[in-house]
Amino acid sequence: MTPSTPVVPGQPRIVRPPGALVIEIENVTKLYKMGSEIIHALNGVSLKIHRNEYLAIMGPSGSGKSTLMNMLGCLDTPTAGRYEFNQKNVAHMIDDELAEIRNKEIGFVFQTFNLLPRSHALHNVELPLIYAGIHKAERLAQAQQALVNVGLAERMFHKPNELSGGQRQRVAIARALVNKPSIILADEPTGNLDSKTGEEIMALFEELYAQGNTIIVVTHEEDIARHARRVVRLRDGLIESDQAV
Repeated sequence: MTPSTPVVPGQPRIVRPPGALVIEIENVTKLYKMGSEIIHALNGVSLKIHRNEYLAIMGPSGSGKSTLMNMLGCLDTPTAGRYEFNQKNVAHMIDDELAEIRNKEIGFVFQTFNLLPRSHALHNVELPLIYAGIHKAERLAQAQQALVNVGLAERMFHKPNELSGGQRQRVAIARALVNKPSIILADEPTGNLDSKTGEEIMALFEELYAQGNTIIVVTHEEDIARHARRVVRLRDGLIESDQAV
């Protein structure tokens, strides 16, 4: 695997056929109370996402895209509406149930990497497996393989301050992948990277998609969204458009 190899311009892109339904939200609303004011962050959003999809969620500030991302990632629950993840109704789950889905079913990639600064790459990647109760030998083997898969075989025992920004994001992606989650949810994954490194990270997402991973990227950048195969645009808490690209 050569995850840093860029996609060749003009070369036909892989488009995988959609698999089973993994996420379904129907008429979801989200209200926040700020003092005496009620904020309508989502206003009846419905969306279906299948396995093998590569989806970008876009929208201006205040459009509801961050709220939708938090909803999809089980970091928040809807005020009203239905949300099913792998045919499980998560709209009314308690915190412990939501935490289990976040740990086992969703691999998160954040703009700020969210790595433990005093821990080397291998320990950062094995953290989800520790929380899942995986035996030490098994989790170390899985974490090592995840780092190999993102091109960091030689950096396993480096701490974040010994890695470049792109390498830190690769560690974060390896951590997201280590549990073999149902989806990878990436929030502005290139936001803290220079353009060249950002393209390398998007080339890595391209390879992960080609291998059968389901990827959801939340971004405000058009050039990042163009890497996806489907773009959902939000405005004023509603889906403005949902198109293949």
